[in-house]
Amino acid sequence: MRPDDQSLIAECLGGNPAAFGTLVARYQDRLYNTVYRLVDNPDDAADVVQESFLNAYLSLRSFKGDAQFFTWLYRIAVNAAITYRRRQRSGMKPIKTSDSAPGIEPLDATPSNRPGHGLEAAEDEKRIHEALQRLSPEHRAVLVMKDMEDMKYEDIAVLLDVPVGTIRSRLHRARLEFKDMLESDEKKTPPEKKS
Repeated sequence: MRPDDQSLIAECLGGNPAAFGTLVARYQDRLYNTVYRLVDNPDDAADVVQESFLNAYLSLRSFKGDAQFFTWLYRIAVNAAITYRRRQRSGMKPIKTSDSAPGIEPLDATPSNRPGHGLEAAEDEKRIHEALQRLSPEHRAVLVMKDMEDMKYEDIAVLLDVPVGTIRSRLHRARLEFKDMLESDEKKTPPEKKS
């Protein structure tokens, strides 16, 4: 654990809640980026991150310091995002959809002389984004952490509090399901839209 994290936690537990504000400022952007990938909506991601910080603050006395503070906080946020996605899927909260997903950039940012290249890349990114959204919360979490954030299996296992073998199994199933979704979507695309 970073020494300054440890001292800020000690200050907070000693009666200075402003010290926790420093921790929030330090880690909120990193948490938001991960949570956004998991919940797929900027407002909902902000809510989940806020809820995660509140839970961390209320549970701060239970933080033992065995792991880094950010690892502990990350676990809280990922679990909150997974819970949110489960509630979405069970119909407790409607899934928000839009034709234009915010923050999506074309896969290839280099200029291309071919007409329509940017549009095709944006459509591919949208298909990937939509398929990712249809995965179960558990599969989506491991796919985001491993394939998008390039985390190690061991770190994912610690964060999700499951064995490494479970992570490998979930990731394998998630990749197969994701590939099947993309192939199915490709078959459904009208011929004039295919490149």
